[in-house]
Amino acid sequence: MEARGATTEDIRPERSRWLLGVLPLLLIAAAIGIFAALGAPGLGERRGPPAEELAVEKTVLEPGTIQLTIRNDGPDAVRVAQAQVNDSFVQFSGADDAIGRLESAKVTLQHAWVEGEAYEVALVTSSGGTITHEIPVAVETPPTDLSFFGLMALLGLYVGVIPVALGMLWLPWIRRIPPGWLRGVLALTVGLLAFLAIDATLEGLELAGEGSQAFGGAALVFIGAVVSFLLLTGVSEWLADRRRQAGEKGASGSTLALLVAVGIGLHNLGEGVAIGSAYTVGALSLGAFLVVGFALHNTTEGLAIVAPIAHLRPSLRRLALLGVIAGGPAVLGAWIGAAAFNASLAAFLFGFGAGAIVQVIVQLTPSLRDAAGRTLHPTAVGGLLAGMGLMFGTGLLVSI
Repeated sequence: MEARGATTEDIRPERSRWLLGVLPLLLIAAAIGIFAALGAPGLGERRGPPAEELAVEKTVLEPGTIQLTIRNDGPDAVRVAQAQVNDSFVQFSGADDAIGRLESAKVTLQHAWVEGEAYEVALVTSSGGTITHEIPVAVETPPTDLSFFGLMALLGLYVGVIPVALGMLWLPWIRRIPPGWLRGVLALTVGLLAFLAIDATLEGLELAGEGSQAFGGAALVFIGAVVSFLLLTGVSEWLADRRRQAGEKGASGSTLALLVAVGIGLHNLGEGVAIGSAYTVGALSLGAFLVVGFALHNTTEGLAIVAPIAHLRPSLRRLALLGVIAGGPAVLGAWIGAAAFNASLAAFLFGFGAGAIVQVIVQLTPSLRDAAGRTLHPTAVGGLLAGMGLMFGTGLLVSI
């Protein structure tokens, strides 16, 4: 019996469904078009003083000059009329035209600043408004040449790749501990990740407060967290589908280790951005104490990666790949922070890392259950508290 083709009766209901879905959109577009064509009747011109808001996104200090990259956060165009440094008027160049909403401009102030001193810069608008920006410690901005990016790569290796690789050396020890202890180590891993998620969120919120608010401000942190959580959940479910097709059950240790490495890598990306931007403005000490502090703090991340694969025999190549995934983004983040730092982007990246880590915690939590099916049994609780305490203690050695 031959398959019957689509009849007119079958096509009509399909067209009706599409028409019902598209019709409201067409009506909304028509209403907006008519409203605009009539000159927005009923709104009229807004009266009162202009709403002027400028955010300073970047500061570059060179001998005799202070350069500010500013962005208009407000609804009205802003024209910079005068500039002051420590209450003294100074000559400036740039921002010759009015700065429209969300537009940015560079203003270069002529001032013989002194290294190590604090300065307050004020930009006076054409309407008399004043926007102030503080420079706590004046330090010359290093040139972004090839050697500079090489230094950023080296710093990323110090605080990202090398500590994670050292932490992964705990794998032989984890293989030899009893199963009950292993659950404690997994709980320790969850505690480490929980601390990283909280730390990334707080860092992102702090950066969001410093940057442009027109792009969302603090909301960028939570948007980034939701986006990364959903993306990583989608990837996890895709991997689960592949395992089910292959006849496997549950989440494999290799998959969990990969997800942990990805989550830590996204966190280190945001950390690298903060490091690169801090070094650019001279606020980062490059002493041996700082390097040791970061190494101790991030070494525990390597433990979090190898804990889910303690019962496996991964190759050195796979272990190296996991280490690069987790620590390598610190190098990329340092480059981004040093060359094109933007507080809003950094806030989003920190939120992105936090969301990824939360998703990894969700994946790891079932591994904590004991024989009675409890998740928060005494060993797990002890591991969680130990993980958070360890990250807090090593974090005290890091100062930016």
